[in-house]
Amino acid sequence: MSPATLAGGGALLLWAFLALFSRLAADIPPLQLTAMGFAIGGAMGLVVVLARGDGAKLRQPPLAWAHGVGGLFGYHALYFLAFALAPAVEVNLINYLWPLLIVLLSAPIRGLRLGPARLAGVALGFAGCALIVGPGARFPPEAVPGFLAAAGCAVVWAVYSVTSGTPRLAQVPTEAVAGFCLATALLAAVLHLAFEATVAPDAGEWLAVVGLGLGPVGAAFFLWDVGMKRGDPRLLGTLAYAVPVASTLLLIAAGEGEASARVLVATLMVAGGGFIAAQAR
Repeated sequence: MSPATLAGGGALLLWAFLALFSRLAADIPPLQLTAMGFAIGGAMGLVVVLARGDGAKLRQPPLAWAHGVGGLFGYHALYFLAFALAPAVEVNLINYLWPLLIVLLSAPIRGLRLGPARLAGVALGFAGCALIVGPGARFPPEAVPGFLAAAGCAVVWAVYSVTSGTPRLAQVPTEAVAGFCLATALLAAVLHLAFEATVAPDAGEWLAVVGLGLGPVGAAFFLWDVGMKRGDPRLLGTLAYAVPVASTLLLIAAGEGEASARVLVATLMVAGGGFIAAQAR
């Protein structure tokens, strides 16, 4: 496994905590939470970039800014909205349609070959996601908009991730992600002030927000950018199926979900699909 692919793997490890931190801060409006998390992550990234003397790399063409800010803002606004509207475990597993979509989109967008092992693995992972909200699943009807938001953020993140390695965007340096994070925070803050009522976080929510900004909504983006531009998106897309196992267990351990047989089977199917696909060469 190349160093770039390992960097992408580091992002996956940090994202295992994204669902838990998001749930712990679910009482904060989605746009406000997006603004707060990205302000912390972007500021951290900016300090590192400036300390290394790479401030000039923040100057990028409009396409790069549209891609970076659109992907980061679109995914996380929908993600935090989903956690505010629907049960955490179900939202978490639906969100993890994005590794499946990355693997599938790598063929038409990046020209990478998909063999039978990869296709079998992603099919099993998709079946696991379908099980959690399919016939016989129990959830309140008002959770449906949250499930749709979770599916939407999966699409946004898959398209953002795969297109980041296309010729016109692959040359954008990873340092520019700091600027994209700060612009995302600014956009979210403006929309928050226009459409949401501000909520003052308590001590526990502040800890969750800081955790988001430093890890899943901070360092993870820089690692993921390296992995998607210089690593193997097919392998990262399939390895990402291990994240739902860790994140689901963290949610259940924190009392934010129930360890039902349906949830455990769906989680194992999602992770098993990633394992099968990751064996492909």
